[in-house]
Amino acid sequence: MIKAVLFDLDGTLLDRDQSLKKFAKSQYHRYEQLHRNIAEKHFMNRLIELDKKGYVPKQVVYPKLIEEFHVQGVKAEELVNDYFNYFHESCIAFPHVDEVLKDLKEKGLQLGIITNGRNPFQLENLKALGIEHYFDVILISEKEGLKKPDGRIFHRALNKLHARPEDSVFIGDHPEKDVYAAIRAGMHGIWKRDDYWGNVQVEHSIEGIEELPLMMERTF
Repeated sequence: MIKAVLFDLDGTLLDRDQSLKKFAKSQYHRYEQLHRNIAEKHFMNRLIELDKKGYVPKQVVYPKLIEEFHVQGVKAEELVNDYFNYFHESCIAFPHVDEVLKDLKEKGLQLGIITNGRNPFQLENLKALGIEHYFDVILISEKEGLKKPDGRIFHRALNKLHARPEDSVFIGDHPEKDVYAAIRAGMHGIWKRDDYWGNVQVEHSIEGIEELPLMMERTF
């Protein structure tokens, strides 16, 4: 019987694609230096392309963007800092996230977050969604000194919840770092499908987070 449900954040509960689009638009309008060299649409599209789902460091993304568009009057470091200071203001949750978390909590399940990334940054993003109160444990890789797909970070979260791996489920959008890693750690893994990763072979998957409660009732 499942007793604990743990989630990835970006791409699973946080709609990072839509959030980044919203942020890119706001950043463009905060820096008039960008207007001189780049159309808004081109800036947004190239930033999203270079970002590659958040897996390319911003310290790499912004110098490349400035070089490509010959931007003058603003340093890459300023744009990097702007990203970390203001991204939370653009955070958007996937549909039905709040109601699903409320439903799981009312069923007596323990809930957790395991996310890679910077500690203050990811925590601010979670708070911006207004859902942090649902979680019994929140592990952020920078603070923990471990990151997915290292199985130790999964076990650390489960130890805090006093839950066994076989009684726990992990839901994430990254096939390797989330789903396969959780399975190797002894948990059940559910992939929140994302076409970006192509044709992934997993036993359990959902298209949207709203499918999760019914899947758990029927599967585990």
